[in-house]
Amino acid sequence: MDLFGEARRDAAPLAYRMRPRRLDDYVGQQALVGPGKPLRRMVETGTVRSMILWGPPGVGKTTLAEILATESGSRLERLSAVMAGVKDIREAAARAGVARDQGQATLMFLDEIHRLNKSQQDALLPHVESGLLTLIGATTENPSFEVNSALLSRAPVHVLAPLSEQELIQVMRQALTDGERGLGARRIAVTEELLERMAHAAAGDARRALGLLENACDFTVAEDGGERLPPEALEAALSHRTSAFDKQGDYYYDLLSAIHKSVRSSRPDAALLYIARFVQGGGDPLDVVRRLAAIASEDVGNADPRALPLVMAAWEAYRRLGDYEGQRAIAHAAIHLAVAPKSNAVERAWKAAQAYVAAQPSVEVPTYLRNAPTKLMASLGHGQGYRYAHSEPHGYPAGSDHDCWPDGLPRASFYEPSDHGQEKRYGQMMAWRAQLDAEADGDGDA
Repeated sequence: MDLFGEARRDAAPLAYRMRPRRLDDYVGQQALVGPGKPLRRMVETGTVRSMILWGPPGVGKTTLAEILATESGSRLERLSAVMAGVKDIREAAARAGVARDQGQATLMFLDEIHRLNKSQQDALLPHVESGLLTLIGATTENPSFEVNSALLSRAPVHVLAPLSEQELIQVMRQALTDGERGLGARRIAVTEELLERMAHAAAGDARRALGLLENACDFTVAEDGGERLPPEALEAALSHRTSAFDKQGDYYYDLLSAIHKSVRSSRPDAALLYIARFVQGGGDPLDVVRRLAAIASEDVGNADPRALPLVMAAWEAYRRLGDYEGQRAIAHAAIHLAVAPKSNAVERAWKAAQAYVAAQPSVEVPTYLRNAPTKLMASLGHGQGYRYAHSEPHGYPAGSDHDCWPDGLPRASFYEPSDHGQEKRYGQMMAWRAQLDAEADGDGDA
């Protein structure tokens, strides 16, 4: 390599320089690369099968593809589903055909495979099916939602987990001791406590861990025979870390799901934890308050009728106060919903009503409930027999002749109040009115 090429390699980020070149140097994912495990067996036999690697950033998806290609003696074609078009896929297949004629197999590493459109998938599928291309797809998103079934049937999914803190410490120690590609020539002394803090901050992401280490080592102090990483240097690196996530990705919706289920489970502390993680990760607080509005009806309902108005007030408060103060209003609403008594009676009633109407397409309004704004409508009986509730005893028109149910349709009961909170009183009121109906129909006690 020439002088300038060597300089460019040295200037590459530490995470890039420290990528393992052999499976024996790979850290993590022992369920896939350990003795007797699927990817280890592929390397040992020299036969790599198509696959999709699904996992969060920084867990080694690209590195695994490169190692599999190297150790199986295959060519590696790299494409990104975001940047590559159908033409690029066809050109890669043509190169693979030439290589096959020369006795060499081709692995295609397709990054962000979840972003493949239909035309790209149609162009790729025949070459994967014929074996011309061995596909290694990488994705941070759930492939069962994003990748078509034809590709999934030919490329089983292997799940890669975030690295443990001990594995991240191992990765950083390799970088500190490797004199060729890493920081070993500098002989930097780093305490175990600082490595543990960096591993914790990296949250399972090896690339982030090495980035933190590299940034921190820009501020080492000289010592006899080497350098030392002081705690204040690490603080400077940690102050710039971020916990952002893809707002269209699985983790975004996983957090919203965790918020919802924590509130439903009456766990205010857990709800606040996930809301804080969501907001600090770059999520829109209004997405949280929208979810809280759904929870107010779906999971609290009439057990606490104040829930929905409180959430709507928090929504308005956020708009009026701005982000900083408005977040407290959202936390206020979340705590109220989590502590409130729970009932899904509204949710069940609504679904039951929808199912009933779907099964009974001809729902007609009884004539006594219809408006009569014209003489013609009045002559047709619209509004005749309607009993004005406020003129009735107890403010309730008792009796089955005025149950407002469509004529000729079987009677059904959708709303069944729970015994929780205010809804218990609703149930008592409904039972009392049912007794008034029975008395009016002559079925109750005189």
